[in-house]
Amino acid sequence: MISARVHYAALALTELAIRQSGKSPVTIREITARHGIPGPFLVQILRTLRSVGWVQSVRGSQGGYRLLVEPSEITLLEIAEAVGCQDSSCQTETTETRADQLLHEFWSQAAEASRALLAQTSLAEIAADASQGDEVMFYI
Repeated sequence: MISARVHYAALALTELAIRQSGKSPVTIREITARHGIPGPFLVQILRTLRSVGWVQSVRGSQGGYRLLVEPSEITLLEIAEAVGCQDSSCQTETTETRADQLLHEFWSQAAEASRALLAQTSLAEIAADASQGDEVMFYI
């Protein structure tokens, strides 16, 4: 299962990718209003993304965030690895019961399948599909 932190990071990066061609940076307020991400949580996530080198923060009254890399160069797996849990504290300990060992094996296989799918999907693909779905449709 993907954590809220990873999901919100992907949403924020998608928003920045969609609006990458705009002249003004995207504010935290705009991202939180559009996607319902709690502001303080988004600030932490954007700090992490800035430290990875994917986003730039712009200070001032017209400030906000910009995407620094091409969306096609970032996969969903890389996002998950950048903001998700990367150390051994995320792993649960295995007991000696057969059921526990079987479940851990299953979770490992599921995680590998998930990693393979995430590695095949770029931020550019998500942003392109998301921007098409947000277009206003007019019916006559």
